Amino acid sequence: MAITISKSVTSGGSTTENMSNLFSNIVAQARFTAEEGSLMAGLVKTYDIANVSGTTIQIPKYGTITAADIAEETDLTASALQTTSTDVAIKTVGASVLLSDLSTMGGQGNVAAEVGTVLGNAIAKKIDADIIAQFDNFSQEVGGDDVAISPDTIFEAVAKIRNNAYTGELACVLNPLQAFHLKSALTGSNAFSNDVANEAMVRGFIGSIAGCNVYEHSGVAIDTNIAKGAVFAPEALAMALKRDFTVEEQRDASARATELVATAYYGVAELEDGFGVEVRGKTN
Repeated sequence: MAITISKSVTSGGSTTENMSNLFSNIVAQARFTAEEGSLMAGLVKTYDIANVSGTTIQIPKYGTITAADIAEETDLTASALQTTSTDVAIKTVGASVLLSDLSTMGGQGNVAAEVGTVLGNAIAKKIDADIIAQFDNFSQEVGGDDVAISPDTIFEAVAKIRNNAYTGELACVLNPLQAFHLKSALTGSNAFSNDVANEAMVRGFIGSIAGCNVYEHSGVAIDTNIAKGAVFAPEALAMALKRDFTVEEQRDASARATELVATAYYGVAELEDGFGVEVRGKTN
């Protein structure tokens, strides 16, 4: 039997809303928010291991070989290909809310959208925080504790990664207060009176510097006026996804409420140390 609730409408009549429809909308909104709200998940290498047994995945890393000139009619000598692996352990993260019948019946606005957004944001922020925590594992770093980062800081980080033979796209993620100093340098120097400086001044969007897309994220923690962002390639960090974001409902009749539980099963790890550089900088 479907659970229903009655509530007043502006026309003066009443309408019956099927509770299952409400929760379907909550789930849809929560999933959308989790997927769209996580910046970091889209910047790292993701492995879907839903069909892989076990709670730890081994991600192989292949070494390099060197090509050489070959004399005519000379056999090639096969090179030994060295491989290593990185273990990524899967964990469970979750968040829940207790949605009372009264709040559902009397709530203003779109209850499903608002509750779904709260749940989705909680999971998205957790995913981002876990990935950002990996920045501290990079052995390379630029900037300093008493240093206001500048475009040169980003150039140096990019150079370190390019020197390790990486040629693909790069991303930079900074605390907004770190990024303030970078924006100030861009907009206050004649050397950067170009499209990047204009974007930073007019829209507050930093844009691309030295082929590196620069993002601001409040999830980059501050420790005594110091923040640790990073410049990195997608292959520098790995996210193994065992089960995607899900929301389940459980009715608590005695509490006259329904508990909504959002969970995700994933793991994160540093994958290729040479493809990431920690960016240290002051925030004051």
